[in-house]
Order: sequence, then C-alpha cells, then structure tokens
Amino acid sequence: MESVKKLVAEKPVVMFSKSKCCMCHTIKSLISSFGANLTVYEIDELPNGLQVERALLVLGRRPSVPAVFIGQELIGGANEIMSLHLEGKLIPLLKKAKALWL
Repeated sequence: MESVKKLVAEKPVVMFSKSKCCMCHTIKSLISSFGANLTVYEIDELPNGLQVERALLVLGRRPSVPAVFIGQELIGGANEIMSLHLEGKLIPLLKKAKALWL
C-alpha cells in the first residue's frame, strides 16, 4: 500500500496499467489526447509489480487495472473515467489537479 501511495504522491495524474491491456491503452490514449501530464506505471514491468497489484486489489480495484489516480485520489478504472468524460467532468478534474494547463 505504501508503494502505491508513494508513486501516486509524486504526480498529478497516475495510472497503473498492464502493457497488454486494451482498456488500459484506451484510457491512456483518452487522457493523453487532452495533453494531460499522465504518468503510467506498467505493473507487469515493475520489479514490485505483484505488490502494487495486491495493493490496488485491497483498494477495491477489480480488475486491478486500469487504476487512475487524479490529484492523489483514486478515481477508478475505465468505466469511471469514461463516465466522467461523457459527463464533461474529466477535463475540469484534470485541470483542478494541475495536470492540464489549458
């Protein structure tokens, strides 16, 4: 849990992903398309990836990825991010976290 908190505290928008996850790729593309400062951690490529995945599961992420944190707050996965986008709430949330400068 501490490793996740430490990684999330360092950047305005953090996403935990797996390199071959198609939904992860979709959410990365969406957030990046706004020009957001997105930090992605591929948990299948991290030395402590199993620990990170377990921590995400403890936080209630099922499946564990994608897991998006904005402003150090767990927002959720693909469904939550897409819902925020469709409701017009994702960009303001990114701006509030200082991930967008527009």
